[in-house]
Amino acid sequence: MLHAAVVFVPLLALGAVVYALAAPWRPKLAWAVALLGVVAPITTFVAKESGEKLYDSRISTFSPKGKEILAEHMDFGTTTFWFSLGLGVVSLSMVALSYRAGRKLPAPANVAFIVLTLVLAAGSGYYMFRTGDSGATAVWGTY
Repeated sequence: MLHAAVVFVPLLALGAVVYALAAPWRPKLAWAVALLGVVAPITTFVAKESGEKLYDSRISTFSPKGKEILAEHMDFGTTTFWFSLGLGVVSLSMVALSYRAGRKLPAPANVAFIVLTLVLAAGSGYYMFRTGDSGATAVWGTY
């Protein structure tokens, strides 16, 4: 499930940004963005929970520095979950309000969705990277 989050969160970020910025493509992308808006946060939550359970079961085997690195990794994972959940909710809302071909959102709502999408997609991507980088350091680093 870990690698599912690594795939689905960036796909959601990319799909949501294109959906927000390219209104003519919305009818063709709606199903994918809606599906990713549900799947990405779920896979992120499952990865976070399974990582916490693994940490709890093996905590006695970690050095103090290892515990510090893993705590940072888990914090990044939690933040990634919240950003992906926010992006999923915004994406689903945008799809629900603009699904039908030719249906346009009022300009202020459209701008709000674009700004929220860009911020949440950037945050999701950033924290996904930080989570992966800190996880790689925990596994492969020397400490």
